[in-house]
Amino acid sequence: MPSDITVFKGSESGQLVQSITPGAPLQDGQVLVKIHHASLCGTDLHYLHSDQVIGHEGAGVVEELGPGVKHLRIGARVGFGWHHDSCGACPECLRGDGPHCRVDPHAFGDHELDQGGFATHAVWQADFLHPIPDALSTADAAPLMCAGMTVYTPLIRNVKPGQRVGVVGIGALGHLAIQFAAAMGAEVVAFSGTDSKKSEAIKFGAKEFVATKGKKDLAAELKGGLLNHLVVTTSAVPDWNQYIGLMAPYGSLYPLTISFGNLEIPIIPFVVKSLNFVGSTVGSRVEFKQMLDFAVLHDIRPVIEKFPLTLDGLAEAKSKMEKGELRYKAVMEA
Repeated sequence: MPSDITVFKGSESGQLVQSITPGAPLQDGQVLVKIHHASLCGTDLHYLHSDQVIGHEGAGVVEELGPGVKHLRIGARVGFGWHHDSCGACPECLRGDGPHCRVDPHAFGDHELDQGGFATHAVWQADFLHPIPDALSTADAAPLMCAGMTVYTPLIRNVKPGQRVGVVGIGALGHLAIQFAAAMGAEVVAFSGTDSKKSEAIKFGAKEFVATKGKKDLAAELKGGLLNHLVVTTSAVPDWNQYIGLMAPYGSLYPLTISFGNLEIPIIPFVVKSLNFVGSTVGSRVEFKQMLDFAVLHDIRPVIEKFPLTLDGLAEAKSKMEKGELRYKAVMEA
């Protein structure tokens, strides 16, 4: 173990500060990872006032193995996301779905607050580290650990080839959702406020593009019919009245927006169309592996901007994110 781990934490003022997490011997199942890249997620901004290490999309190289770690080796490239640990014995854990552990889920923001992506190293449970395929750089892998997995999970579980999938918002999540859905054989319709991202959306794989600003009847803008699925990736909750009108009967809506408020939907049109409102986070260990392999097979990559993993670099990345100037993921480089 290094004697000290340099970390970047939130603070009472909401400013990131540099600090130290003291090194300690690795416990059963733990792995020491040297961080090469870690990306900034919009959810990180919710925790800037907390005394914790920020960053939950990390990628790097295994430097040391704790007792009992059998499936990783020193020098292996791995990534980690929102979840750290679980009970290992409940029904969800037994099928490799530790993120949905019903007994003792450990996640960003509530456990292991001295560990995270914005650091020189991280100590992580081996079962929550995901080997990175050789064809994928750590810079490209880091955003897939949360943003990529967040959009891949509902798509791979529910979308069939030929179905129409709407993606609301072309940003950190949305630009990946378009790529994954198109590669799965879906007909993708991208929704954004203006036409400024239209050409990019088409390059990502969208067949249709709808600029929503000032439009009262979005259904009139569709060229290919109603939608079977709608993936909402915007930072703010949309006007559900507008989008429910776009849905085919028995369609499904996936609100991937992170918000601490309540969810309100118009009941009558929702019930009349027999729609499904599906909550979703990340998937199981095997789905993580499948997602990374799928990204390599179909040449799916995040669009990234690199910044140094320093206080100044983090401040610059945060500023660009808050101004809506990122295209599309800020990746901090050690």
